This record gives sequence, C-alpha cells and structure tokens, in this order.
Amino acid sequence: MLNIAYVGCGVTGSSTGMDKVIMKDIFSAHHIPGPDYLSVAYYEWENDAPAIISNVKKKTIGYPCFVKPANCGSSVGISQCISEEAISAAITEAFRFDTKVIIEEKIDGREVEIGVIGNHELSVSVPGEIKTSGTFYDYQSKYQDGKSTLIIPADLPDSVRKELEETAKKAFTALNLSGLARVDVFVREGDNKVIVNEVNTMPGFTPFSMFPLLWQHTGLPYDKLIEKLVQLGIERHEEKQRIQYHIDN
Repeated sequence: MLNIAYVGCGVTGSSTGMDKVIMKDIFSAHHIPGPDYLSVAYYEWENDAPAIISNVKKKTIGYPCFVKPANCGSSVGISQCISEEAISAAITEAFRFDTKVIIEEKIDGREVEIGVIGNHELSVSVPGEIKTSGTFYDYQSKYQDGKSTLIIPADLPDSVRKELEETAKKAFTALNLSGLARVDVFVREGDNKVIVNEVNTMPGFTPFSMFPLLWQHTGLPYDKLIEKLVQLGIERHEEKQRIQYHIDN
C-alpha cells in the first residue's frame, strides 16, 4: 500500500501460505499431492463434536492422524493422535491457537525440504532431510532438545529429486508466491511418492536455518542469497509500477 519494495510474497501468497486449509484446498485444485485432510471450524466442533470425530473415520484420514491449528507455525498446538481416544483433547488443544483446525492423514515417509527462489523464473536448491529425535518434528524437536539432524543434500534417487523439484515449483506457482519459500514434503515409504506437507513463505533465516543452508550447499552463500532476494523484491516492485491505479476523467 505504501509502494515500497520488500522481500518475499505479497498479501495473497502470504495469506494462502499461512492458512493450511486454504493452502491444501489450492493444492487439491491444482492436483498437487498432499495428505487427506478435514477442516473444522470452532462453531462446528462446539455444535457437534461427535460428528467431527466420526468424520475422521469416514474419510480416508483414519489413525494415526495429526491435528493442527489452521493458522500457526513452529508446530505450536500440533498433536499426533494414535487412536480415537486422543483426538478430542488434541482438537481442544489446537483450538487454543486458532478458530479453525485441520485434521490430516499421517504420511509414513522421510521429511524433506527444498528451497525455491524467484518471481517468474524459479530456481530450486538441493533438498535437505530432517531426522527428528521425536515421533514427529514438533516444537521441542525444532528448538529445545537439539537432537534433530539436518542432512544436506538429502540422499534421494534422481527420479525422486526431479519430482520434488517440479512439485515444489508447481506449489510455489499455485499459491501465487514470489521471492522465496521453503517447500516441506514427505517422500512416502514404499513408492517414494512426493507428498506436499506445507509451504513456508518466510522460513527461518539465521545462518544455521534450513533455508540458507540449502542454498549454501547449492552454491549460493548467505550474503549472496540475501542480495538475490533483495534484487527479486526490487524487480517485483518495478513491475508493479506499470499498474494504473486511477482513471483520469
């Protein structure tokens, strides 16, 4: 609104990237593979919780599954439910952080992340794999116990790596992103299918965060990565200057 150049996604991309339900709805419309999921609004849970719990079984979600606030980060409020007995408490916990909750099928597979930069012409980094110390990559695993391991580059077959790169670009474009994003996927056990978990439109950016490390291993060091992202922000700003915002009488 202030017509100032900035790094990263615009309003639409940032919003769709933040809301896990809207994000997955868009992925579904673009035939981008992801876990099966169910969206639950707080008023629906308050009005008929038993029906929601029943839907988890009726859908192809089943157990174990994950319950997450629709709009949150850093794995805050996320629970893994092994059985139906645990899901009510997990949904109540997730509603502490949002008015909408998403319930997702659990994908058994490797957790892999890849960086994407660009506006129109996209570049991807080497992939990185997360070996977590817990049952899943939760808040404690990310920030507290220090036992999770980042493997960069991830050891993936060429065919899987190519599928990952193409899927990451497709997800980036589908959400109308620009500048940068980290695409988080599962490489499913058994068939090595790439399943998109989510996209982070402003990933952690310390020199030791996954996104800069991915690009460092791709040949783009921290300072050059920042320069590139600033340039992309300026290019997008200059492109917007051609838009006419008023009509002269």
